[in-house]
Amino acid sequence: MSLVTLTDVLQPALRNGYAVAGLVTLGWEDMRAYVAAAEAEGVPVILQAGPSCRAHTPLPILGKMFRHLAEHASVPVVAHLDHGHTFEDCREALDCGFTSLMFDGSRKALAQNIEETARIAEMAHAAGISCEGEIGFVGYRGGEGSAGTDPDDAARFARESGVDAMAISVGNVHLQQDREGGLDEARIRAIEAVTEVPLVIHGGSGVPMAQRAALAHGSNICKFNIGTELRMAFGKALREAVNHDPERFDRVQIMQETHDPVVAATREVLRGLKGA
Repeated sequence: MSLVTLTDVLQPALRNGYAVAGLVTLGWEDMRAYVAAAEAEGVPVILQAGPSCRAHTPLPILGKMFRHLAEHASVPVVAHLDHGHTFEDCREALDCGFTSLMFDGSRKALAQNIEETARIAEMAHAAGISCEGEIGFVGYRGGEGSAGTDPDDAARFARESGVDAMAISVGNVHLQQDREGGLDEARIRAIEAVTEVPLVIHGGSGVPMAQRAALAHGSNICKFNIGTELRMAFGKALREAVNHDPERFDRVQIMQETHDPVVAATREVLRGLKGA
């Protein structure tokens, strides 16, 4: 099945009461496992290239990797730029074949965030692809704290920016290694009341599985970004593969042993979000 846009997968999710996983990639091994898991579950998947991924592998290479996987996949695959911080980041991703651009202006004043996001949404739409924006800063475990999304700001942002999906800050935190927290459902309902745009949760690894499933099936949250828990699964599998035979040095053999555990962990994530 061919590469698709974010709108192609989120609008059906919004209509039919499920969510799609935005899976944070770091390299070939995990993105390949993510697509295999999506095929096994029969669901679409969003492959995401965030700042740390882009620091390791250039965007032109990532675009080719994503497109290669999509062209050979039996399910829809979105090639998504995660946390583009400048117009130039987004322009380069578009030129490299990405089908979705996420511009993160959440640290900026509302009017500036709207203006800059709208410019990127216009560029994306002119090229026939999608744009995600963020209103309300989502913080980081052990780092910057979150600034929750104001529903009135969210309504204005959705209306004036022209985004196809809107990331919100409702108790979610990036890089969370446990699921002891939870999302502010009252704030989510208040945002839903004033906008119809599909909503996105960054830092989805920190959201309890039961709450993820409930919101996927009973709210306008159509995309959960999942990275940390799958990185942990990969790290555990890699550690076991290395320690199993300290004399082994062939990275291809070692990396092969991460595939099945990451597929299994990813399938668990996908099952919690998929429709009936």
